Amino acid sequence: MAAATPANSEAGDQCEPDAQWLTGEEHAAWLAMAMLMTKLPAVLEAQLQRDSGLTFYEYMVMTVLSGEPERTLRMNDLAYLTSSSISRLSHVASRLEKQGYLRRSRCEGGIGRATNATLTDVGYAKLAAAAPGHVRSVRELFINALTSRQLNALITIGRRVQPRLDPNGTWPQSRTGSDKP
Repeated sequence: MAAATPANSEAGDQCEPDAQWLTGEEHAAWLAMAMLMTKLPAVLEAQLQRDSGLTFYEYMVMTVLSGEPERTLRMNDLAYLTSSSISRLSHVASRLEKQGYLRRSRCEGGIGRATNATLTDVGYAKLAAAAPGHVRSVRELFINALTSRQLNALITIGRRVQPRLDPNGTWPQSRTGSDKP
């Protein structure tokens, strides 16, 4: 992880002289963000595995598909929206397909080997059954720890950073008026 300043003078002597080191405040903010990025998914995955037999990534794949028209999306788009490689998604899709949660099919009019992934009715039912426990965990671990003002600040921060991470604006926007998968 990035450091506020090099930990010792020997390392500092070998560092890029014009490096713009993080201030103490910036370093504290980055460490807090890094902790959320690493610890929160792991704890949420443990809950999903225990209660639903799904990995966090499987849950995210199913969640993304549930919000798409006909619960269908091209595999390459699904990989992008779940921040995954096609290879990883293909392995997960195979597991979900064997369980009857997902169906893959060739894209009609698609170029080359383009494939669609569709969340089946069985998959949607699995997601709907898993969602209450997942949402309970999200509330307990994250949402309820924050005030309304902090949640709004987080929304603002996310919207501010999003164009740097998702310049095409393809990341799904929050659902309004819906609290279901």
